Amino acid sequence: MKIDQMLHKLFGTTPGKGVQPKEAIAYSVAGFGQNFICTIIGSYLTIFLTDALLFGADGVMIGTISGSMAVAWLMLGCRIFDALNDPIMGSIVDRTRTKWGKCRPYLKWMAFPIAFMTIACFLPVFDAKSKTTFIIISVIYVLWSVVYTVADVPYWGLSTCMTNDTVVRGNILTVARLACTLGAGIVTVFVPIITNGITSKYKYASGDIALIIKDKAAAVAAVAAEKGISLDKAAESFVGTVKAGQEVTNADTLKWVYFICAVVLVAVAVPMFFYGFKNTKERFTATDNPPSLGHNLKLLFKNKQLLLIVLSGILGGARMVYTYTGGLYFAKYVLQNEGIYSLITLLVVPGGLVASLLVPWMSKKFTKKWSYVVVHLFGGVVMTVMYFVGYDAPWKLVVSAVGLVLLGIPQGVNNIITYAMIGDTVDYLEWKTGERGEGICFAMQTLINKIGMAVGAFIGVISFTAAGINSETGFISAEGCKTLWNMLILSGAISMFGCAIPMFFYNITEKKQAQMVAEIEARKEKAVKNI
Repeated sequence: MKIDQMLHKLFGTTPGKGVQPKEAIAYSVAGFGQNFICTIIGSYLTIFLTDALLFGADGVMIGTISGSMAVAWLMLGCRIFDALNDPIMGSIVDRTRTKWGKCRPYLKWMAFPIAFMTIACFLPVFDAKSKTTFIIISVIYVLWSVVYTVADVPYWGLSTCMTNDTVVRGNILTVARLACTLGAGIVTVFVPIITNGITSKYKYASGDIALIIKDKAAAVAAVAAEKGISLDKAAESFVGTVKAGQEVTNADTLKWVYFICAVVLVAVAVPMFFYGFKNTKERFTATDNPPSLGHNLKLLFKNKQLLLIVLSGILGGARMVYTYTGGLYFAKYVLQNEGIYSLITLLVVPGGLVASLLVPWMSKKFTKKWSYVVVHLFGGVVMTVMYFVGYDAPWKLVVSAVGLVLLGIPQGVNNIITYAMIGDTVDYLEWKTGERGEGICFAMQTLINKIGMAVGAFIGVISFTAAGINSETGFISAEGCKTLWNMLILSGAISMFGCAIPMFFYNITEKKQAQMVAEIEARKEKAVKNI
């Protein structure tokens, strides 16, 4: 079978008619690049703040709260602010009228602003532990959120402008989400390997401490004599000094590592934005007078099926916290090797990949709704088992590794089906009101994503704080390790169960969607005849 035939079969497209494979691939390429940028910010800006700029160190205060709590509230507040901007941007997209369409131009217009603001977030010139630094990065992060929204909302809305065939659109979104997952995966796998390899991280095992004391016995004795304290106290002080000095060195190095990673990822991503713009086409775009923001918001609340998806997404915001900030903290401070975070993210991939590829079959066999519900209930059960098993023995870590593979299933299904269901709600809205609102509808998907990132980062840093981690010395107690694990896994389990509940009330089936599209087309034909 020729490659073009294989591609047509993959996307369900027809040669010479409607959207073509080259266009669908270009759409995926843009998403691939976009997730380079999204992931370096979403997964590592928090770590940059707590570990490279040492806002996670003991005694650092931003106003009346600790540095780590300030980071947590920044992550939550900024992303919620960002999410609330999505409906506004969706309305702007629906009001956009250009020769290129209403969604495509934003890929071109926003490529360089996103690149600039991403690099600005990781500038290595920021002073550690500085209130001024925290304020500056907070402002930059807010601005980054705004420019990213301006590109992200129209990108996902573009899929409904390319085709109204639910099968083709579903296939396009499946491949696009796989590309996005691959882009995010590359970042989450390789960045921690790079940071762990470059920074000479000190190991805090008791054996290492004993070696230090033995090797520096004379220095310890001198300190004890000078200060008039016991040898034990002198040894404790000496080891603490070594740890702190090592971590400060690592922090300075981390600044540059994250900066260089950001520059490289941006340089690769920007051409992909332009490729997506150049090689896609909008076919289904409104030509009447642009709707107002108020009108679009009214449309949003008329789309009850979409609101159920949004509620589900918000409740599911913490389901993947262990693969975001919290997972990296666990690898770095509990397992003493942040490079293991790469393994954590890789373990999720096989299940996610298989599930993503099976989504078209699952949707046809069980419907999108029930596929979504069942896999998330399954994910909740898996995380509940992981919570009770724990992590403090080799066999328990093996169980957790198997659990991570299985948790790839709800992640893979969610990544594909949610976008497909929102595409169906665009048709539902047009069927119900006579108006298509791609921008406002897909703004809700970006809102879901951002709420998830906000909750994930917030819980991750809250867990960091509750565990009593000191990013300057790397200290974490045995009880702190347990606290970190429990908060990450239990919050994920609750979120998995919670997000399934609203979908019991979602009622757009594949059959109903096909009927809605048929009725919409019949109305259009009737309107043309009456002209």
